[in-house]
Amino acid sequence: MEDKIKGRTGNLGNKETMSFNLKRLLDSKRMNPHQFADTMGFKYTTVMNWIKANSYPRIDKIELMARYFGVDKSDLVEEYNPIKEKQSTTKQILDNVFSKLETNRQDKVVSYAKSELDEQNKENLVQLFSYNVQEKLSAGTGYGYFDDGNYDTVYYNKQYDYDFASWIFGDSMLPDYPNGDVALIKACPFEYDGCVYAVDWDGQSYIKKVYKEEKGLRLVSTNEKYSDKFAPFTEEPRIIGKVVASFTPLEK
Repeated sequence: MEDKIKGRTGNLGNKETMSFNLKRLLDSKRMNPHQFADTMGFKYTTVMNWIKANSYPRIDKIELMARYFGVDKSDLVEEYNPIKEKQSTTKQILDNVFSKLETNRQDKVVSYAKSELDEQNKENLVQLFSYNVQEKLSAGTGYGYFDDGNYDTVYYNKQYDYDFASWIFGDSMLPDYPNGDVALIKACPFEYDGCVYAVDWDGQSYIKKVYKEEKGLRLVSTNEKYSDKFAPFTEEPRIIGKVVASFTPLEK
């Protein structure tokens, strides 16, 4: 029988685990082995062999002991888990109290529990931050650059320091800046070669890697199918700002 019990789970059949749990449960009842044996109708020597980890009880005896202690069979045969025990004890208390309440009071308990669950769910919702996306900058062939005060409001679960947000239009900056994402731009002058900037040039606006050369700005795409663009200083290209972050908007 012992070998058959062991085969059901890794902890079943472990004499030491059973011994520890039995002693723990006896202590919780402030009961000694003699008293326990008399109460359960077990032989004292049998109980002591379990406590000393010399033998292992049959499954029918495990079921009897679990019912007596008011625990699951797993609380006898598996390694002790204080968190699980606390949860089990709390549930037993709630079940016991609830069963003794009149129907109208049970209804009040259920209603209160539901309101607490609703409040908990609200607290666990991911906080979303709003962004006003005012512009549409190109990550492809270029797009008109206007600041007419119109914007779309979108949401994301992180908050960034930025000056304005823009839709990304085009695929030339894939894979880092996909079409339809939002670019967050911090107004600043040119700082370093190779950084990604929003650039205004000849009535068009772009999001590109920028390299400053002797006679102008080289605008470089990360998508290899696009050639570099060169914006001569004589045409007065303007750095709008540095792209500090980008994201795909989340639904609120």
